[in-house]
Amino acid sequence: MLEFLQRPVVVTADVNLNVVALTLLGLLSRLWQLTYPRAVVFDEVYYGQYISFYMKRVFFLDGSGPPFGHMLLALGGYLGGFDGNFLWNRIGAEYSSNVPVWSLRLLPALAGALSVPMAYQIVWELRFSHCAAMGAALLMLIENALITQSRLMLLESVLIFFNLLAVLSYLKFSNSQKHRPFSLSWWFWLTLTGVACSCAVGIKYMGVFTYLLVLGVAAVHTWHLIGDRTLSHVRVLCHVLARVLALVGVPVAMYLLFFYVHLMLLYRSGPHDQIMSSAFQASLEGGLARVTQGQPLEVAYGSQVTLKNAFGKPVPCWLHSHQSTYPMIYENGRGSSHQQQVTCYPFKDVNNWWIVKDPGRHDVAAPLSPHSQEVSCYVDYNISMPAQNLWRLDIVNRDADTDVWKTILSEVRLVHLNTSAVLKVSGAHLPDWGFRQLEVVGEKVSRGHHESAVWTVEEHRYGKSQEQKERELELHSPTQMDISRNLSFMARFSELQWRMLTVRTDDSEHKYSSTPLDWVTLDTNIAYWLHPRTSAQIHLLGNVVIWASAGLATVLYALLFFWYLLRRRRNICDLPEDCWLRWVLAGALCVGGWAVNYLPFFLMDKTLFLYHYLPALTFQILLLPVVLQHVGDYLCRSQVQSGLFSALVVAWYAAACHVFNALRPLTYGNRSLSPSELRALRWKDSWDILIRKH
Repeated sequence: MLEFLQRPVVVTADVNLNVVALTLLGLLSRLWQLTYPRAVVFDEVYYGQYISFYMKRVFFLDGSGPPFGHMLLALGGYLGGFDGNFLWNRIGAEYSSNVPVWSLRLLPALAGALSVPMAYQIVWELRFSHCAAMGAALLMLIENALITQSRLMLLESVLIFFNLLAVLSYLKFSNSQKHRPFSLSWWFWLTLTGVACSCAVGIKYMGVFTYLLVLGVAAVHTWHLIGDRTLSHVRVLCHVLARVLALVGVPVAMYLLFFYVHLMLLYRSGPHDQIMSSAFQASLEGGLARVTQGQPLEVAYGSQVTLKNAFGKPVPCWLHSHQSTYPMIYENGRGSSHQQQVTCYPFKDVNNWWIVKDPGRHDVAAPLSPHSQEVSCYVDYNISMPAQNLWRLDIVNRDADTDVWKTILSEVRLVHLNTSAVLKVSGAHLPDWGFRQLEVVGEKVSRGHHESAVWTVEEHRYGKSQEQKERELELHSPTQMDISRNLSFMARFSELQWRMLTVRTDDSEHKYSSTPLDWVTLDTNIAYWLHPRTSAQIHLLGNVVIWASAGLATVLYALLFFWYLLRRRRNICDLPEDCWLRWVLAGALCVGGWAVNYLPFFLMDKTLFLYHYLPALTFQILLLPVVLQHVGDYLCRSQVQSGLFSALVVAWYAAACHVFNALRPLTYGNRSLSPSELRALRWKDSWDILIRKH
């Protein structure tokens, strides 16, 4: 029974020393002097604000991407004991002693370091040689822009890591599919593919393109699998369902999980609240929740309310009226009602309060929108009101079986009874006579509802008269509410996701902004940091040998691919079938990965920078040694040609290493450079490298 104790426990494992060495070199290149400079570097001023919000549990809205990347950076701050107390207002500001710079930059650095051995693994899983795999990893190791970006509190290196992890996991799954389908490792790599894809999307929206690429390759492989007559129908169905579960179900669940954790962490009111709906704001601790706590739920005749534009377009504002009247004659000669102005005011004010009255029982153009009707009002404390003051209430999000108008929760339209015009915000700002407030108009809407025509009751109270107290007693539900209990996670997620996708960002021109065409030719760079006293500086600057060669390799692959395809159409097979399939898969993942991460930027109307190209560049780097091996194996016809080509490849690698070493002072920023040294590093005259005197 105890015989196993009489024998030693032996564990055998295959260790690839190449991977170990590459991992150590990657860690060394990314972690060396990681706390230098101890100052805010470029976009750290942007991400640092959100880390502070996480540390203080304060809600924020960032339209640049989902929250997973921000949470990873905040995790570094949490592990380092950061309390969130730092003013992120200036690039170059020195970090105070309470800011754990090393831990804040650690996760991006680790992601960048691990991308080096991962490049090796991907090329090897594509069934190319160890030499080609080492070549890809070494290029990732010495690419200056990748090093710079991964040593700072930025997200590009993390996005690249999960992009590569998704590709590597799928390749390992695909290779295990041939030998051990439905084994433990088969499930592990398939599930990890879905997890990595969801993480890539959760870092930045650009990750969705790599996800779609992996889905496309998986769909093609599944299509071929369906045609395999050696598999039973049940077996094929199991294969399809497993892929759908892992590559669709898991990413969706993970994506929702990111937002769930995000909303659980950020439960306090913050500076970005007003862009959210009143219901969302009331679910946060402090802020609007303090104002609305315990207020009546159901709106009735006699209720005193403030009406907020539900979707905050163009800006969050409240229906407002003041004693000033519309001018008798507008600047263009049109006449007005000369009655009291009704506007939408983006600040809390006593003139935002309205009374819902029981009605008991002339058409003027708006000042800036003559196609719509003017909305005005006048002071009237009597119960009876003229017919033109009657409005019908439409609850646009009501349940099918109820007509109850609820505070905060109900989204309503106000329709003028006589003209059927809908009360909405036009988006135009009134002139000085209207105090630059937003114009409110009555517009006839034929169907549906426009976002600017939907309102919610934000603050609500009942009046003090006996009649109103009696109405309050007649209400059939409690007069107090807790919005945080009424607003579900899916409701909060849907609203937050929609706001993130539609929020306006600052697209103003930046000193270091560039175009996608500038990236391919490396015709741009970014000055990330300048030492306040010396000429030491950090620039985002690519290794020109690697960038130029990667671009040429992409063109050469495309030419060879179409040449082989044309000849195969003529039944001339230059490559064995297994080599052809390997060549096609490498192109689908590498060239496809470059294309889906690069070409969409031509369609984007936003400020772009050189670092946006880095995810696409990594796929080109993977392709480069693949093309080199292919040329050496199939296009060099003699030993002399092969020897000459090998010598050229070695010289090319040596040139790349030389450029890496030359640019190292600008990559790490740890050495002052003289003006002549800076000039010597220019790639083109259009390089805008700041030259500073000692």
